[in-house]
Amino acid sequence: MRLLPWTGVDGKPCYLSTDDPDSLLSRLADDVEAAQLASAETVLVGARTVLRDPKAGERAVRFALTRAVESLGDVLRIAVSRRGDTR
Repeated sequence: MRLLPWTGVDGKPCYLSTDDPDSLLSRLADDVEAAQLASAETVLVGARTVLRDPKAGERAVRFALTRAVESLGDVLRIAVSRRGDTR
C-alpha cells in the first residue's frame, strides 16, 4: 500500500494498492510529490527572506508561516509514504 500525496474529499488519506511502480496512478503520484517538493523549496526561500527582513509586517510573516506549514504537511506525507508507514 502506498500513501498518496493527496487526501480524499473528506480529508482522509488515500492509498494505492499496486505492485506496478509504472502504473498511471503511481506515475501521477510521483509527479505530484516532485511538484510538492519543488514548491516546498520555493516556500522555504521565501520564508527565509521574510524572516530576515526586520521590516516585514505581520501579514507577510503570517503568509510565509501559513505556506511553510502547508509545505511541511506535504513533505511529511511524502516522507511517511516513502518509508512505507501507512498509519
